[in-house]
Amino acid sequence: MILLPALLPALLAAAPVAASSGQAVAPVVVGPAPAAVRPHHAKGDPLEGFNRRMFRAHQGFDRRFFRPAAMGYKHALPKVVRGGLRNVIRNLGEPIVFLNYLLQLKPGKAAETAGRFLINSTLGFGGLVDMAKTPGVKLPHRDNGLGNTLAFYGVKPGPYLFLPFVGPTTLRDLIGGRGDALVLPLAIGSPFDRLEYQIPKGVISGLDARAEADDDLNALFAGAVDPYATLRSVYLQNRVAEIQQLKGAKKAKTGPELDDPLADPSGAGAPAASPELSDPLDDPAAPTPAPGSAAPAASPAPVTSPELSDPLADPAAPATPQG
Repeated sequence: MILLPALLPALLAAAPVAASSGQAVAPVVVGPAPAAVRPHHAKGDPLEGFNRRMFRAHQGFDRRFFRPAAMGYKHALPKVVRGGLRNVIRNLGEPIVFLNYLLQLKPGKAAETAGRFLINSTLGFGGLVDMAKTPGVKLPHRDNGLGNTLAFYGVKPGPYLFLPFVGPTTLRDLIGGRGDALVLPLAIGSPFDRLEYQIPKGVISGLDARAEADDDLNALFAGAVDPYATLRSVYLQNRVAEIQQLKGAKKAKTGPELDDPLADPSGAGAPAASPELSDPLDDPAAPTPAPGSAAPAASPAPVTSPELSDPLADPAAPATPQG
């Protein structure tokens, strides 16, 4: 899966699958017109019609403009420069992560986040180098925000949304993301409240995240019958797993509507071993046991023929009588 930042649209290059032609035409029935059938909406996605229109619009935008710009950004700047800019932007978000850990009553993780921010802001030259993740320090970056805090205290996700320049989200995460974006402008002010800072930060974050996610997006949607539904399922599964991990669950539990979109819909189990993968020393003439039956009893040891007897034995010695 893949959780994109607020200013990165989760745009796909795959076009929607066109409906096949040649379908049978229903016969005309004389009488009153049937009532209009309401479109089916997946659970948690009551605005599916609107979301799908936004998704299709983003597909075209991504194919024509956004992905080419992101690939140009990736090829124009060396990897070390892109990594440094990414580290600086991530370091500026550490105070928001720290604040939300305090709100979630997790002082240990809040202290680690504060230590990470101080180390990278000083020894890391303002966050340009991620010194806090080095083996001697081992303070990795953790994503956290107001959306997680709301979920931690039981706020439901609300309807699923796919919005321009936001991508996949829910009403709760949308409100949480807007709240996170206001922390630095309100608490510190300039330059975080100025467009001269916000626009370049948003453009760099969006281009970098889109370029880094390109291979993952291509792999995720390769062969997907319904890219929109696949993205929705992966996003919601990731969010469920993150919230349960935040609450201390070791393994996320997902409901049927959040099942793996890449799983075999037929529910078939693992395939049986093929003959060419069986034991090459097995007797090919031996009967194959029926499924579920007990293994056949071991056959008695073969009687040794004279030509296979001990070559050192005295051939003049009398043979031992059988039985």
